[in-house]
Amino acid sequence: MTEERERRPETPAEEEGTTGLFIALGKMLKLLRERKGLTQKEFGQLVGYGPDAVSAMERAVRVPRPEVLEKADELLDGGGLLKAALPELREAMAKARTRHPEWYRGYAALEAEAVELHFYANQGVPGLLQTEAYARAVFSRRRPLLDEETIERRVADRLARQQVFERWPAPVCSYVLEEVVLDRPIGGPEVHAHQLRQLLRIGGMRNVEIQVMPTDTDHHPNMDGAFNLLTPKRHPAVAYTEIQGYPRLVTDLEEVRKIAERYGIMRAMALPPTESQALIEKKLGEL
Repeated sequence: MTEERERRPETPAEEEGTTGLFIALGKMLKLLRERKGLTQKEFGQLVGYGPDAVSAMERAVRVPRPEVLEKADELLDGGGLLKAALPELREAMAKARTRHPEWYRGYAALEAEAVELHFYANQGVPGLLQTEAYARAVFSRRRPLLDEETIERRVADRLARQQVFERWPAPVCSYVLEEVVLDRPIGGPEVHAHQLRQLLRIGGMRNVEIQVMPTDTDHHPNMDGAFNLLTPKRHPAVAYTEIQGYPRLVTDLEEVRKIAERYGIMRAMALPPTESQALIEKKLGEL
């Protein structure tokens, strides 16, 4: 499918006029962090985020959560500077909408409020698990080529989607990844290593289970490509597939049941989460 060039807003909040606030908060966060002498990685460890997420917050690509600002104000000796902006931040978050291609917005809205999210991936790391650098590498090499503005918008939207992990109550999430996904060095060795660390970090969350399907498995219940299964709040489960740029949101209950059945069989065949984590650590150590 040919990618249509979209007008600005480039970032998720720009259309609602909230970008200025997020930019200002990002600049203050960066200033206080640097004044405290902390790297993005060091600060991220203190507030429970990776360096990519901290960088995205400081550049207003990702909206900082109120609890992060509250904690940052104390850790960075903000003197109440960040806390004072919490009411405006909450109001802006209520207004801000993540921008996606028109065909994707229906699914994105369901995903943002889902109580269960399940993914099968056989080519690359699913979007909700991607680092910023991995996502940029994916969009930069896509064919037909995307212009720089569209690439940055796609990366921003992908990072914004990852805030689903920060919701409470947290959604139940599971992933079955083909082993080849762990071996394919998208973006080069450094990006690849960082991505494997991201899988270990997210896989360690209480509500997330990541399982690996070994390549040497001699039979497989699903040779039809990647898919997502999700259960929206107070609604039946749906499935989502995308083949060669053609998306499909599956709502027929019988079709969804068949996809869920295949996913259940794959989870039973894949390595358990603890063994999967060990395999990822092994592959990271071999880089």
